[in-house]
Amino acid sequence: MLEKYMPEIIQSAVAAGILVVLRIVVNFLITRFSQRKNKVAKRANLIMKYLDFTLITSAIFIGILIWSIDMKDIGWIASSIFAVIGIGFFAQWSVLSNLTSGVIIFFTLPYKIGDRIKIHDKDFPIIAKIDDIKAFHMNLITDDGGLHTYPNSLILQKGVTLVQEGVHTQIVEANAEIPSDKPFSD
Repeated sequence: MLEKYMPEIIQSAVAAGILVVLRIVVNFLITRFSQRKNKVAKRANLIMKYLDFTLITSAIFIGILIWSIDMKDIGWIASSIFAVIGIGFFAQWSVLSNLTSGVIIFFTLPYKIGDRIKIHDKDFPIIAKIDDIKAFHMNLITDDGGLHTYPNSLILQKGVTLVQEGVHTQIVEANAEIPSDKPFSD
């Protein structure tokens, strides 16, 4: 009885082996990138979770192809699942943009946990230290100890400046006048 399914078993084992090797190699590359660019290991682990999800989805799809599961049956289930997910994403489109922004922030922007930044927002300017970068938002701690959560998508949309520790900047309200003798003193 087992001989009947031997080709599918071998193909499944080979596919699983390739996916495991791919995960190990990409894990090594992400960890090395994280260490070279002084990124936080917690963020690298988050990126690895995204990779694991992608690999598991790929493994399911490859398994369906190898075992020749009737696509008609899977089509009904998949279309129902995707309809629910699609409605959920349409209702919460910003969730997907924040998640994508979190990945972009990890790989491209120079901000890391512990950096002090200034967000140039017209309505709510803020100077704070990055406490944590999560999948959907950043936790920022202001100098007075206040905790602010800031969406990752807004970090990409707003101007952000790295501010050195000990350097004080002045946030000027739109209608306020800047003193002419010392424009940026405390």
